[in-house]
Amino acid sequence: MKRMAVIGLLVMSAAPAGAAPALRSDAQRPVDLSSASLASSPPLYGPAPWWMREPIIAATGEVQTHISANRAVFNAEFSAVDKDLATAERAAADKVRALARTLGAYGADKAQVETTLSVRPIYEQYRDKDGNLQNNVRADKIERYEVLVTFNVDIRDLDVLERAYAAVASAHPVSMGQVGFNLEPDNETNAELFKAAMADAARRARLAADATGAKLGRVRLIDPTSRACETDVLVAGAPRDFGQDAGGVQEVVVDAQKRGRSFASQAPAAAPAPGEAVSADQLLPLQPPLERLSRRACVVYALE
Repeated sequence: MKRMAVIGLLVMSAAPAGAAPALRSDAQRPVDLSSASLASSPPLYGPAPWWMREPIIAATGEVQTHISANRAVFNAEFSAVDKDLATAERAAADKVRALARTLGAYGADKAQVETTLSVRPIYEQYRDKDGNLQNNVRADKIERYEVLVTFNVDIRDLDVLERAYAAVASAHPVSMGQVGFNLEPDNETNAELFKAAMADAARRARLAADATGAKLGRVRLIDPTSRACETDVLVAGAPRDFGQDAGGVQEVVVDAQKRGRSFASQAPAAAPAPGEAVSADQLLPLQPPLERLSRRACVVYALE
């Protein structure tokens, strides 16, 4: 009993009465290597896919080309103001009705039109004590109504772009936007690029095998998305480029201006009748730009 008491006194003397227990640093803390702890932690390595169970070579093929844009979009706004809302709406509709028929005569496969309408009340104004002009925003203080019609034009055949743009401009819009060009490749173009990307992947695989003294075996995998060639075998969760923008193109905006002077500064001409041809002096030289189009593909070969 006396020996146990002495040991108890020695232990208690190491920590003064009332003192908090000392905290250990992170370097001194024990590491939990239990199976439960390892199972809950994120994986350090990704599982190897089935086609990597034998020696392989993964080749990424990539092709690029430049094609002229084949789509164009622009918009214009038409305004009508009147004390009576119904009268303002009719006046705004009259301004775009003939224009809609003109563009509709081209056909939906060449030009598509979307119109939206908005109404803005114009309130009576007064001057405050500082002399600043203020709107009297009250329902009984509406003097007039402005009806704004937005005319969105989607040109799907660029052969009619200049005529359609001149027709809209000659209808006296209050504002007119820029022409935006973009490329929408057809199925035949996509198929040709896909075929070329596959051929490029096969060529690269042969070059790599010849350079390393290996011999190509049978094809193990063909991936038109090229994702297989970016498999993260060693580091799971690493960022990948899945080629989402490989076939994308950027929209190009071109100012609709003639050399030396703006089209808006010209004297307005009368709007053409539906289906009527626009005169040559009303046409603007709107040249579509070249767009870069690319495709990637992955081909995996076995090595013998």
